[in-house]
Amino acid sequence: MRYENILFESHDGIAVLTLNRPEALNSLSVPLMKDTRAVFKRVAEDPKIHVLIITGAGKGFCAGADLMGMDRGSKDEMYPDLSVGEMISELMKIYFNPLINDIDRLEKPVISAVNGVVAGGGIGLALAADIVVAAQSANFILPFGPKLGIVPDMGSTWFLPRLIGRARSLGLAFLGERLPAEKAAEWGLIWKCVGDEVLMDEVMTIAEKLAKGPTKAYGYIKRAFSESDRNRLDEQLEFERYCQLILCDSDDFMEGVTAFGEKRKPSFKGR
Repeated sequence: MRYENILFESHDGIAVLTLNRPEALNSLSVPLMKDTRAVFKRVAEDPKIHVLIITGAGKGFCAGADLMGMDRGSKDEMYPDLSVGEMISELMKIYFNPLINDIDRLEKPVISAVNGVVAGGGIGLALAADIVVAAQSANFILPFGPKLGIVPDMGSTWFLPRLIGRARSLGLAFLGERLPAEKAAEWGLIWKCVGDEVLMDEVMTIAEKLAKGPTKAYGYIKRAFSESDRNRLDEQLEFERYCQLILCDSDDFMEGVTAFGEKRKPSFKGR
């Protein structure tokens, strides 16, 4: 299948989705989001794909929404009877928010390889992944408030305070200052900051490890951490019990126990 706004490849259980609008710093146009969601569906349905990597072509990961594509002409063509706010709200409902939900609900590990600038809604897209690795030259920027007079979106107001706390989140949102990747790693916003020249090598090493891992368990691990954000402790303990009820009957668990006893690495099959 060919895509107009992204690149896609898959081999050895690892899929790579590259946002491919480098001339616009891979900003999120409606066609790009449609292509991206089509890939998420493809990855979810393909049992041969165990891990998804998201990255960007050119000098940036993603600059957020395609503001230039949301001019008055686009509004009049797409939503002639709506105000600008109503139009943006509809676009968020139909395209932007489902993009983040797709990643959250994908029962396979997702890795963001942040190569350069990541701004606006691109931060939500990057942080929605399970593991975020950024090149040393990358910067995280929240221009919503100081540049546009709106709130951060695409999940940024959810991810940031949980990862780095309220004080740092509000500082970034109010001031719009660049957060270098190295400091983002120090703050715990991302998993790791690496040299630009080894970004994809590092990401592929992680992806290869995950692709050979207990892929059935990864989906439950994602769900468990998502549930923990809204559960009381007793509810979370019960959810963990539910997960173990299912996973301890899996072939992978039996293989893990056997390998532990035999002092060897387990060979998981994802079932």
